[in-house]
Amino acid sequence: MDDVIQQPSLREQFYRRERRSVPAARQFVRETIADWGLGARADDVLLCVSELATNALVHGVPPGRGYRLRLWLYGDGLLRVEVHDSGDGQPSVREPDGESGRGLMLVDALADKWGVGERDPGKIVWCEFGATS
Repeated sequence: MDDVIQQPSLREQFYRRERRSVPAARQFVRETIADWGLGARADDVLLCVSELATNALVHGVPPGRGYRLRLWLYGDGLLRVEVHDSGDGQPSVREPDGESGRGLMLVDALADKWGVGERDPGKIVWCEFGATS
């Protein structure tokens, strides 16, 4: 019997540079992970989406632009979250300064993996969660 290679499921949504996009992104993710039957780590996933979307708004989306949120579900239950923006810079975990700087610390603590990929223009900030069902 031949091994069947299962293509990952993909859902994506584009958001404009506006504050209400972060709650909208959370709702999109909440509905998607419910549709996919994922729930064990839903709170962690939603918090990471909030942080990555907020970072895109504050640091990665120039005026008049937006960001794209992609969710990938692989056959082994791996969930990958990607936030695509057109801004410069290389996000990194850093010590908080007053009211800001905790976002990627939370992503680093909650996700199994995270990183930054190239995009022209901009970047893709991603995180992954295994065994999410």
